[in-house]
Amino acid sequence: MAESPMQINALIVDAQDPERLAAFWSELLGRPVVARMGPYVWLQREGGLALGFQHTAEPKLGKNRMHFDISSPDPAAEQQRIERLGGRRLEQYAEGGFLVMADPEGNEFCIIPEGPFELDDEGRADYLG
Repeated sequence: MAESPMQINALIVDAQDPERLAAFWSELLGRPVVARMGPYVWLQREGGLALGFQHTAEPKLGKNRMHFDISSPDPAAEQQRIERLGGRRLEQYAEGGFLVMADPEGNEFCIIPEGPFELDDEGRADYLG
């Protein structure tokens, strides 16, 4: 495959309160807030990828079209920490076997195991038991 001159440089999350959302993700990912420019709050770049939060007046509506998968050695143990930071578990996705959480503004994300795991033919994971 030929090399592409384009790469994903940053992921931007719309936020009614970018400071609060940046603080949540900063604590969750261990990436400090490193810059504020105009309507943006930026976390430290890692692996070549920046994560920014852009102020928007509109609230989040509906399901995300894209979401983060965050790996952890023990996804179930992360749930309490996420809830202490202001996130919550989304029970409506429990039958899929993934630990689906939401940040303080309702953006969905999954906590997945660091190692390999199995999916059935419907795309459901069975690592949470």
